Amino acid sequence: MSIRIGILGYGNLGRGVECAVKQNPDMEVAAVFTRRNPEDIKILTEGAAVCNIKDVSEWKDKIDVMILCGGSATDLPKQSPEFAEMFNIVDSFDTHAKIPQHFANVDEAAKKGGNVAIISVGWDPGMFSLNRMYASAILPEGKDYTFWGKGVSQGHSDAIRRIDGVRNAKQYTIPVEAALEAVRNGENPELTTRQKHLRECFVVLEDGADAARVENEIKTMPNYFADYDTTVHFISEEELEANHSGIPHGGFVLRSGKTGWNGENSHLIEYSLKLDSNPEFTSCVIAAYARAAYRLSKEGQSGCKTVFDIAPAYLSAKDGAQLRAEML
Repeated sequence: MSIRIGILGYGNLGRGVECAVKQNPDMEVAAVFTRRNPEDIKILTEGAAVCNIKDVSEWKDKIDVMILCGGSATDLPKQSPEFAEMFNIVDSFDTHAKIPQHFANVDEAAKKGGNVAIISVGWDPGMFSLNRMYASAILPEGKDYTFWGKGVSQGHSDAIRRIDGVRNAKQYTIPVEAALEAVRNGENPELTTRQKHLRECFVVLEDGADAARVENEIKTMPNYFADYDTTVHFISEEELEANHSGIPHGGFVLRSGKTGWNGENSHLIEYSLKLDSNPEFTSCVIAAYARAAYRLSKEGQSGCKTVFDIAPAYLSAKDGAQLRAEML
């Protein structure tokens, strides 16, 4: 029997989940849930229902795993505990500093409902988290480095668009190449925020807007740009659409470490991603963890989990014999 997937929210991530499910033959989209008018939502999956979020309780026995595709700022802190009481869930909560509290809230709700909830699934947090953990366990005498980009930061782009006089904008996070190379060379540098990443902004102004004021507001914005070397380009809407319409991203996780009795040998572990579509790749990671949530639930487990708690075999559609024969 296919794993029946529910998709809560049909933005970039929800559409990506729908495509990811299509590539996994042991899954099917049962329903998409939206806060908008369901009649206005056109999905790609034939035969799947489109429902208002108010009707979600009617699907309690018709969904095996509900994938929550809302934002981390306001949606998931409320939705993940609420829906973990009704369904097995997977979310992509990515506010790193708030993960412990989010875990506690979701764990309580999931245990109350007897469900499995896997939170903070994606590539960071998610795949990058796993690689940081594996590398630090293998090389306990060492140092971690994470670089993000080159890629579009949707949160930073949105922050620019909120500035008065800005019609549209895209912001790219770019690793500083010299810093990355210093890590790869085993120099174990102490790097400040400014030394690790650059910010590059492409901005479309409203007619009559003061470019100098907008540029200053961007470069001095606390928590977003003030701590970085930031370049601002003013371009036309047509150029933005032609050259900056995608949502690429990626990055690197590295650990530089020493082994031997006196630390005489050096080692470098590096994991990298280069993604044409941030939300589509995130969706593929989520789909694999939805399979794990389903399997854990069938075993009678409940409560909240993270990527650290899931054995790799639970992610694969292949059984243990196939994995041992083909991949071990």
